[in-house]
Amino acid sequence: MDSKTIQATRLWTLAQPVVSAFVISVVRDFSARDDVLQEVAVAVLESFDRYDPQLPFVAWAMGIAQNQIRLYLRRLHRDRLVFDDDVLLQLAVAFEEMSPERSPSLGFLRGCLEQLEGRARELCELRYGRDLKPAAIAESLGMSGNTVAKALQRIRDQLRACIERKAAVAGGMS
Repeated sequence: MDSKTIQATRLWTLAQPVVSAFVISVVRDFSARDDVLQEVAVAVLESFDRYDPQLPFVAWAMGIAQNQIRLYLRRLHRDRLVFDDDVLLQLAVAFEEMSPERSPSLGFLRGCLEQLEGRARELCELRYGRDLKPAAIAESLGMSGNTVAKALQRIRDQLRACIERKAAVAGGMS
């Protein structure tokens, strides 16, 4: 790999969580999300020669994501819930502000998720990784919907406490 490809890959790896969250917020079709995100990644790599290193990479990648989402939404022009360009821009700005450089909580969340074990990890993967509703999770695991919902709430509380602990430690170091 040449140095430009390596640099593009490194920058994309850092920007991908924010861009992914943005795509997920706009693209409602679960299976289409991966396709759009993949199209964004390819477009970022293909157009990396046009990136100005003086500008924030996340903002540049978000611009590419907006264009790819527009293309996707045009293909779905029959859908009644289509975002216009102003809404896309506002969402992009909001997600840029959540980039790891600006929001260490995202990094803390990643670390806290890695600490989950067993059933908690499985429930998170089913709910947030596969986008299953608690009733569908309950059915697949042989649990009641109420039990799944309560377990997910406890996991969210556990993750929130973990993030707050990490933030307090990080705040004490700065």
